[in-house]
Amino acid sequence: MNTKMKTILITGNRKGIGRYLSEYYLEKGFHVVGCSRSDSDLSHKNYTHFLCDVKVETEVKTTVKEIKEQNGGVDVLINNAGKASLNHSILTPSGTVKDLFETNYLGTFLFSRECSKHMIKKKWGRIINFSTIAVPLDLEGEMVYASSKSAIEKMSRIMSKELSTYNITINTIGPTPVYTDLIKVVPKDKVEEIINMQTIKRFGSFEDISNVIDFFISDESSFITGQKIYLGGL
Repeated sequence: MNTKMKTILITGNRKGIGRYLSEYYLEKGFHVVGCSRSDSDLSHKNYTHFLCDVKVETEVKTTVKEIKEQNGGVDVLINNAGKASLNHSILTPSGTVKDLFETNYLGTFLFSRECSKHMIKKKWGRIINFSTIAVPLDLEGEMVYASSKSAIEKMSRIMSKELSTYNITINTIGPTPVYTDLIKVVPKDKVEEIINMQTIKRFGSFEDISNVIDFFISDESSFITGQKIYLGGL
């Protein structure tokens, strides 16, 4: 993929997977734009950071508009921002459901919608959305989290059809447990149980994730859209 003049937007990139991906794609020659609800200490001549809450429509619109004005729009969007929750369905407060769906699903939708408007004009774009292996494994205690990610999978498939004529692909990656803040809310025995359900029984790595994203965003993958890849083998 020719990365010259390519702008990649990574949501929720202040730490964890998003931080790794930001540094990784800066090294590969992209202009990286990050956004989160708080400031980032990432410093690079080709990096720009925006304060943005992904579930607030006005903030998303303003962020994407400013990126267009500064860089001509977004070429690659990685919807990384997300929240997790571990709770029995009977004990789950409605506020938790609202918060997870607004952050995970609504945030992904808003950025995908706004960025795709500019991708349509350029007739080229790549959108990567994040799911989780909690979806196919139907993990107990993760009903809300898995449901929000399942909705993202369905959104990705339908949007991929709607945008296919503009050379825009939309694909989804479903990571296994990775050492991030999200996994800290999951008890150790629960994590071990999940890993034992995988064909390859180990934690996922940041490199596992970037390998899949590299595949999805390459020029050679222009014929691949509406797909999902779960890491670890299920």
